[in-house]
Amino acid sequence: MKYYAGLDVSVKETSVCIVDEKGKICRERKVVSHPDDLVSFLSDPQWHFERVGLEAGPLSQWLYEGLAKAGFPAICIETRHTKAFLKAQPNKTDRNDARGIAQMMRVHLFKPVHVKTLTSQKRRALLTARALLQGKAIAIENDIRGLLRNFGLKVGMVGAVKFEDRIRELIEGVPDLAEIVKPLLAARRKLREEFERLDLKVREEARIDPVCQRLMTVPGVGPIVSLTYAATIDIPARFRSSRAVGAVLGLTPILNQSGE
Repeated sequence: MKYYAGLDVSVKETSVCIVDEKGKICRERKVVSHPDDLVSFLSDPQWHFERVGLEAGPLSQWLYEGLAKAGFPAICIETRHTKAFLKAQPNKTDRNDARGIAQMMRVHLFKPVHVKTLTSQKRRALLTARALLQGKAIAIENDIRGLLRNFGLKVGMVGAVKFEDRIRELIEGVPDLAEIVKPLLAARRKLREEFERLDLKVREEARIDPVCQRLMTVPGVGPIVSLTYAATIDIPARFRSSRAVGAVLGLTPILNQSGE
């Protein structure tokens, strides 16, 4: 007999429901939201799973990876479609949601979503962390500019490298103001140092990746753009056409204009 499992994932615990091919509930339990615990619970030899479904969410990529490595036919399903299906249930609880997902697996009424590879996930995390540090450093620089402007001190056009020297030049001879600004400069300096470290890692990642190397032969495409593109597309074979790729990248209007 075939069996199907539905997982309603929360931060601490996951509600699991197992049903047979006739829709009968065979087993239910709350399990710690960790791949090892879920694999241990689902590994009973009496179950022969056809599909194991979990809704896309913050932990879904991690849990999906663990289930797939253990040999389970895991499927990550689209959130909005799942919510529309589960809304028909009278009482919304984790237990009922797990039951609903299990039934969706049984009747094949779901929309699967692509779960990115571990490499792409790490690259996206790297790019996000780099952008975060850069944004915070720029925010502090802008705040320092605004603070000094209140005292008639104008920073003017200056690059990131010479920014701190310019600020120290302006606050020289104003000890009260220097006492306020120097901690901001120290925070900004640390952010810039860590940003440079991640920026170097991004460039090294792009340098050793053959796909990024090919992309960087296009004029105007550097390591940041190429690595972002590669991390977003992940597996090109999952797209049927260039229009589908454009939709993922937000280029649909451009593609429509070009007629591709």
